[in-house]
Amino acid sequence: MKTDIILCGVGGQGILSIATIIGEAAMNENLYIKQAEVHGMSQRGGDVQSNLRISSEPIASDLIPQGKADVIISMEPMEALRYLPYLSAGGWVITSSVPFVNIPNYPDMEVVNAELSKLPHVVAIDIEQLAKDNGIPRSANMILLGAAQKALGIDYAKLEAAIRRVFARKGDAVVDANIKALAIGKAQAV
Repeated sequence: MKTDIILCGVGGQGILSIATIIGEAAMNENLYIKQAEVHGMSQRGGDVQSNLRISSEPIASDLIPQGKADVIISMEPMEALRYLPYLSAGGWVITSSVPFVNIPNYPDMEVVNAELSKLPHVVAIDIEQLAKDNGIPRSANMILLGAAQKALGIDYAKLEAAIRRVFARKGDAVVDANIKALAIGKAQAV
């Protein structure tokens, strides 16, 4: 088993939480994991990207070569496009469908959607609206993770258990909201 994942988005959207949950679930499946440091601005609103590599065999490098990513998980559609050179031919893009317009020359969404539609495997969902509609506005990132679960090849129960462990210190309400979000995302990726 080997899965190379690029996580991307904008600072403050929860990319690091997604990486933490995936990493925790992978380690509990006795898999090897390497994560590159987060590249980009650490401030809210700056672009953020991280490489996450999971394998049943030892991993030599924490960086994913161009054309080798199995999955791009993006909290923002333009950021997904930015990392397409890293996506393998049969790779998956799991992205929010709604832009986070933080630059004056943000491309027209028709252009962004046209580029995404050229790909063989794309799941694009309005995670922010789903989170709001379900009373869990701070859990949009876990909706995206739920949508990516199948492409990641990590057992759903392992992701759910990882959420319980990682968010336990924040209390039952936070754990429950994130587990609910994970389930909503999984249902969207049918």
